[in-house]
Amino acid sequence: MLVVAGTHGNERNGVWLLERWRRNPGLLNSAGIDLVMTLGNPAAVAANRRYLERDLNRSFQPALLNDPGNQELEVRRARELLAAYGPAGSQPCQVVFDLHSTTAAMGNSLVVYGRRPADLALAAGLQERLGLPVYLHEKDPHQSGYLVEHWPCGLVIEVGPVPQGVVQARICRQTQLALETALVLLAEARRGVLRLPRQLVVHRHLHSLDVPRNANGEPCAFLDPRRQDRDWQPLRAGEPLFLSDQGQPISWEPQAEDPPTVWPVFINEAAYEEKGIVLSLSQREVWPGEATWAEALRESLRIK
Repeated sequence: MLVVAGTHGNERNGVWLLERWRRNPGLLNSAGIDLVMTLGNPAAVAANRRYLERDLNRSFQPALLNDPGNQELEVRRARELLAAYGPAGSQPCQVVFDLHSTTAAMGNSLVVYGRRPADLALAAGLQERLGLPVYLHEKDPHQSGYLVEHWPCGLVIEVGPVPQGVVQARICRQTQLALETALVLLAEARRGVLRLPRQLVVHRHLHSLDVPRNANGEPCAFLDPRRQDRDWQPLRAGEPLFLSDQGQPISWEPQAEDPPTVWPVFINEAAYEEKGIVLSLSQREVWPGEATWAEALRESLRIK
């Protein structure tokens, strides 16, 4: 199994943990799972920056990877990671965990990309044992090319809030707890004894919002303080979401495809300002667990 930290160079908690585990492997309970650990973007880690040329966690798009003329640092690094640790790499790994932190009040949470049964098995097991919320991100044409999508099974562990470039004991403890629990689940799946819950609660990505802007593209409002740090909490049509520069509340009004109640996530994530995102909207759904999920996870652990 592959553990990646520093996919974003200024998210320091996973980097701190990885370096600590490398020096003293006994500090991480691996549950008997063979681990490979690597920094996602060493150059960005050294510079304490999210990335140097482009976001590594948006660089795993086939069009970028297969373009020999694209020699951006992060695209080259994506190719290196796949060549070394991808399923067909020189040191093939079947499962990947990507360790992230966020400035948003997401708590200890998981991000799942798409609906692969093996991923859902891990998410369901972690949700049952630790109560972790699950953000399901899929079908967003503006956001793609994520690292974990290129392995047979993979999840993002996302913990916050913590400022960029800062290591906090609480964030590190929560990250390690989620990873160690995931390793126990993998060990149980490998032995064929994994039992999953009857349901999985997911927050399915709908779309992202920017702050209101004027005709010149300048922000003319900011997030209503009553909404700050309320990730995973419902937002209903007509409730205040922004404050204008005159201090007037601006309510959230659903788009045509939106349900009347949504659940915002990644509220005021600092790194998303450059992407024109102040928060993402999700829909809370309860899915029945499927018996095939556990078998899919077990199959993903077999050497190909």
